[in-house]
Parts: sequence; C-alpha cells; structure tokens
Amino acid sequence: MMELTRKRNAKAISSEQLSQLVVHGMQEKKAVDIVVLDLRDVKNAVTDYFVICSGNSDTQVDAITNSIEEQVYKSLGEDPWHKEGKVNREWILLDYVDVVAHVFKKDRRSFYALEDLWGDAPATTFE
Repeated sequence: MMELTRKRNAKAISSEQLSQLVVHGMQEKKAVDIVVLDLRDVKNAVTDYFVICSGNSDTQVDAITNSIEEQVYKSLGEDPWHKEGKVNREWILLDYVDVVAHVFKKDRRSFYALEDLWGDAPATTFE
C-alpha cells in the first residue's frame, strides 16, 4: 500500500507520523505492550499501520482510547473515521483510515492475536 499524505487544517502528515501520534496517546495513559505493525508492503492490507496496545482494566482501555483521540485531534483537528467497541471496552478500534488503533483489555488481546494474524508485517514494539 502506498503511503498517503493527509492534509487537514493546512497540516500535512504521513501515515507513519500519524501512527506515532497514536503511540504517544497510548503512552500518555500507560498502555502496555504497544506494537506498531507496518502493513504497507503486506498484500491485501486495508491500512498502512495497525497500532495495538493493552490496558489492564476497562477504565484504562477507555482512558487510552480517549487519549489517542485527544492527541490526534489536538495535532490534526481530526476525529476517527470510525469507532467500535466503546460500549464493551474490551477491544476498542479507532479507524483513522491510514492508521487503525486497537486498544485491548489484556485477556482479549491474546484471544484475538492480531500480531499473529498479520505475522508478515514488520513489527516495532514500544515501552
């Protein structure tokens, strides 16, 4: 997938830079096991990056999600194109088109094993 440049409110940002904003939002609320999967060269990938993390409770999952949204909005003035999972707070997905953030409650993450599903993608982990 070709890396796209976004233009919002006269600010241009690459999908890689957007993924870093998402990581920063996760780190602000002490998300654990943050992994960025680079899907740009993976055949049939639906986005450029998956950014995945875990929270220890549904409250922390909610806080991480809010932090991601605040970081991206503060920098770009952009809301997610699509959101899922806010009600259950076990797996919340924030879709920014070029970057999709997955915020899991710890036990749900191992069940869905997205990193294994997209094993062809180069992965970068963050503390």
